[in-house]
Amino acid sequence: MAETHVLFVEDDDVIREATTLALERDGFKVTAVPEGLAGLAAFRERHPDLALLDVMVPGLDGVSLCRRIRDESTVPVIMLSARADAIDVVLGLEAGADDYVTKPFDGAVLTARIRAVLRRFSQASAAAADQAEAGVMSFGDVELDPDAMEVRRGGEPVALTPTEMRLLLEFSAAPGSVLSRDRLLERVWDYGWGGDTRVVDVHVQRLRAKIGQDRIETVRGFGYKLRG
Repeated sequence: MAETHVLFVEDDDVIREATTLALERDGFKVTAVPEGLAGLAAFRERHPDLALLDVMVPGLDGVSLCRRIRDESTVPVIMLSARADAIDVVLGLEAGADDYVTKPFDGAVLTARIRAVLRRFSQASAAAADQAEAGVMSFGDVELDPDAMEVRRGGEPVALTPTEMRLLLEFSAAPGSVLSRDRLLERVWDYGWGGDTRVVDVHVQRLRAKIGQDRIETVRGFGYKLRG
């Protein structure tokens, strides 16, 4: 079985070296670079399975690098931030990141988050297979084909990241039912221990932008539901 290849972009030499060693001990193959432009070049050359990006790196900052990666690929992206500041977190998620980890972080926690993101990507296909018997599902002008893992709006294809697809599949499994942020964190992000609900909120916003703002309704104080 091939090693999971992680691209790690971090300008702090100590953090970069220590984290690289920790990830390698946990069985990952790591390409570590100190700045964003080198990270973009490594991404295009090495085709990693996951990108781990610090927000504040020289050359091309982590948020901009995430946008460039997302323009080319649906590969999982995790942002690293020195602060739990809402602006850093939201900017990274809005750029297309799947998750974030705040510094300083424990190596075991980082590994767990990486594995959770990777599981989510493999589970998107499994979740689609579970719903494939229902055939193509329609929600207004949105069509979801779980078997083909395709979404169309008004007949036009909609490009979703695996996390967005996993989120839509979760909604489509219970259309009209209110799903709490905690349930979505557990089911989509695999956060059995809880997590930051901003991750859910930003991904719902991104999904709305693609399938229609009125398609997912906010139920204040409870969560979200998919409208038929």
